[in-house]
Amino acid sequence: MMVLDTVLARLRGVRKTYGTLRALDGIDLALRSGEVLALLGPNGAGKTTAISLLLGLARADAGTVELFGRDPQDIAARRQIGVMLQDAQLPPTLRVGELLRLTASYYPNPRSVTESAELAGVADLLMRPYGKLSGGQQRRVQFALALCGRPALLFLDEPTVGMDIEARQKLWAAIRHLIAEGNAVVLTTHYLEEAEALADRVCVMAKGRVISEGSVDALRARIALKRVWCSTQLSLAELATWPDVAEARSDGDRVCLSTEHVEALVRRLLAEDMTLSSLEVRAAGLAEAFTELTREPSPSPALAEAA
Repeated sequence: MMVLDTVLARLRGVRKTYGTLRALDGIDLALRSGEVLALLGPNGAGKTTAISLLLGLARADAGTVELFGRDPQDIAARRQIGVMLQDAQLPPTLRVGELLRLTASYYPNPRSVTESAELAGVADLLMRPYGKLSGGQQRRVQFALALCGRPALLFLDEPTVGMDIEARQKLWAAIRHLIAEGNAVVLTTHYLEEAEALADRVCVMAKGRVISEGSVDALRARIALKRVWCSTQLSLAELATWPDVAEARSDGDRVCLSTEHVEALVRRLLAEDMTLSSLEVRAAGLAEAFTELTREPSPSPALAEAA
């Protein structure tokens, strides 16, 4: 079993350009055993380029790229990874079991077809032709193929696109199983609740740079706004005028108030509504933190006037 917290792959001072576009601008990133790293960022942030370099599909213009201490194109390093890309073209006439046996044959110590299929939740699909499966079923098969070689490092690019809630939760459980074995997972996803549920560490990228890195809780802590939820007889229109309320909205029979001044707001709510109930204070979620961190800065009035 892999020793926890071992660095399995690394980008150090990496730069990559495509023509005049600087896709990566001196990025540093380490992937460690026993953790899920969620790589987040808006389109064009550099996530795909970073993964392409680690997979040996592209070369850096500057800096160091290591996969298990080797060149990512070294076959000994590549045999220790599993990859589930967002777009995959597989022979439609092959049965799922045949695809698993074929893929497993490329690895020195693969899982059995049965183990891979059960982990990915496709044991009931082994005799089905791949091309006859639904989009969500095909994604689960692709996940089975990614893990069948017993990889120490698994790259998952938007893994649950097209899956229903039950299939998504089963895949999350399989990822947790792999992490418990000491493996590492790099996850890119647009479902921020997925990153929030799975990630030990979140790396937010923008314009080819890492702009934030740490736990989900640490990322949330960077956002000043908190959410106060309650059931109240006070009107939403009145609450929206209070100086400590940045935003007010209704959610069923409760209201949600955004504020940087939780204590002052809660004291006033209790003072002005003796029937107040269902009071709850929440920190910003990952979605709010991500939005705030990647928001483009507004131009200054002087610049806007000049434009």
